[in-house]
Amino acid sequence: MKTKQKMASAEPQPRFGQSVKGLLSDRVGSCSGDVIALTRQVLKGSRSQELLGQAARNMVIQEDAILHSEDSLRKMSIITTHLQYQQEAIQKNVEHSKNLQEQLRHLLK
Repeated sequence: MKTKQKMASAEPQPRFGQSVKGLLSDRVGSCSGDVIALTRQVLKGSRSQELLGQAARNMVIQEDAILHSEDSLRKMSIITTHLQYQQEAIQKNVEHSKNLQEQLRHLLK
């Protein structure tokens, strides 16, 4: 009878062991899938961080270019004002020289 009990108890053990192995295999497969999905999300997040960093660097470059352009426009405005003053001075000198030419003509007649 002992051999029958041993045989009877020996049969369910492989089934139980096989079902545990199957469950473990399923769990390992599920965990592997979860790890892969998590890795993908981390990589996407890392890529997003890279893109945000690049966008921030680009914004700094653009801001610097805008500030440089504003500075150039201020300088050009100052130069324009000086050129207008010079133009007015030249026009006054031309008028003055015309008056002098007329006075010379009058004197030479």
